[in-house]
Amino acid sequence: MRAILAALLCLCACQSAAAEAIPLRYGQAYSALRSIFALPLLVAEREGYFVHEGLDFSMLPVPGGGEKLIAALHDGTADISHVATPFLIQAALAGSDAVAIAAEFNNPIYSLVAKPENRTYADLKGKLIGVAAETGSITIAIRKLLALNGLSRDDFRTKFVDGTPDRLSCLTAGDCDAVPLGQPQDFVAMRRGFRLLGLSTEAVPEYLYTVTAVRRSWADANKDAIVRYVRALSSAFKFIRDPAKRDQLIRTIVDTTGFAEANAKLTLALYFEPDRRVLPKLGELNLSGMEQAIALMGEGGILKAPLPRAERFVDLQYLQAAGVQ
Repeated sequence: MRAILAALLCLCACQSAAAEAIPLRYGQAYSALRSIFALPLLVAEREGYFVHEGLDFSMLPVPGGGEKLIAALHDGTADISHVATPFLIQAALAGSDAVAIAAEFNNPIYSLVAKPENRTYADLKGKLIGVAAETGSITIAIRKLLALNGLSRDDFRTKFVDGTPDRLSCLTAGDCDAVPLGQPQDFVAMRRGFRLLGLSTEAVPEYLYTVTAVRRSWADANKDAIVRYVRALSSAFKFIRDPAKRDQLIRTIVDTTGFAEANAKLTLALYFEPDRRVLPKLGELNLSGMEQAIALMGEGGILKAPLPRAERFVDLQYLQAAGVQ
């Protein structure tokens, strides 16, 4: 009888806790929903860190590019959102009160992969390169990589191909002569005989790539939820960086992203052996990385001088309240 009573009390407590959980809707791009760039969120979900922090967390797919992720904050679709820094910067300069409250990915490694007959950068002259959004981080970095290797904007043609999976398809179908690929699609392409020409980090060694963004007005009214989210994200980064959790992390990557185990291991080795600072330690915002994002947008003609300061686009109070920064 006592056992039954205890079980009932436990059930009631669990139901009560669930009922009291704070709802938090997170906007995520379709192309990144189950990609390596969602890894911190996928770990936080799988390991129960959001539940532990009392959050009823849901990840909502948002179609379209980075502008749509910012729009989702304004139209009430999402409370917080994944977004690449250039889109956040442009939105804020256009009047949005969206701001970064935590980092998700730093220094992304994009491989410029080409058809086998393209042995050098010079071989890409006159060729078609499939790129991401023109104002986004990936394209800015790849254009800089091409420029460092002797190719100006007029030396090659481009077409927009959103998301690494679609860019891999463009390459393998023969429609694109070269494309930037994230992990694991770059490993897949190279196994099929496509040629690695270079890495985005050769041109941009320090960069704040993607952040969690929120409208200042919403965050001001929901500070407790944001601090809980930051603590859960921080716990996910601790898990990701813990060598003792490497086997579990590989299994998480395989189960949630569809990576083959070999590709999961190669990806983690690329990130951490040695540590290339691809991932934050705890979700901290690197202002130098934000400054680099702004500088690159200036170089690409997306922003005009005088360039804005990095502090304009971040709000550190939630990281500070969570003991992260």
